[in-house]
Amino acid sequence: MTTPETIRLYGTAPDSIVDGPGLRYAVFVQGCTHGCPGCHNKDSQPRDGGTVHAIDDVVADIRANGLVHDVTLSGGEPFEQAAAASELARRLKTLGYGIWTYTGYLYEDLLALAASAASALPCSQGTAWTQGAGICHSPAFASTPVCSLQRASAASEHSAFSAGAFSQGLAPAAVRALLDATDVLVDGPYVASLRSLGLSWRGSANQRLIDVSASREAGAVVLWETHEDFPRKPASW
Repeated sequence: MTTPETIRLYGTAPDSIVDGPGLRYAVFVQGCTHGCPGCHNKDSQPRDGGTVHAIDDVVADIRANGLVHDVTLSGGEPFEQAAAASELARRLKTLGYGIWTYTGYLYEDLLALAASAASALPCSQGTAWTQGAGICHSPAFASTPVCSLQRASAASEHSAFSAGAFSQGLAPAAVRALLDATDVLVDGPYVASLRSLGLSWRGSANQRLIDVSASREAGAVVLWETHEDFPRKPASW
């Protein structure tokens, strides 16, 4: 996979408090084919919109912001620019930033696609991708498939996924690379009828906050949890 040097962006938010816990730098990629009714970034959907940025420049801008230690990739649909988004995320993780990624796809579907990139690719904590079947096995769950072609309705009855969902040209190796670089994945399409202002860091109740590393280790979806909605106020305040 050729390392990309640019990424097409809808925009950025250097001081977001709504795209994950704490103060974060949010990067909104351009281009999305989901077309969720009620999308709050509708202008980010056209593939030829936005502006092209050098990934080096995006990294430099984030590093120049001394207040943030975590970055969120949103959109648009990051997995429809998976090669560029994964390269950006990889560089930022190397620098110590935590990475959240928002997607309209289901984690299980992305996992299945990533599995087709190679017959057996090593993952963290002893987990391996399995080619073709869309299965991620760990030693403790050696017979447990994780494939939403069979489980999409269980994950969300409102899922927009279909067997043709990846006809948009998502590259398996790039999808795998972006999953590898992601700490927490917020998955699923926005469903206006399930919108709730009481939800933390997601727009509708069908969406999940998934701990990617823990999910690989378990061989099943593990939801990310926090005991605090916001950082503690320093005692000196």
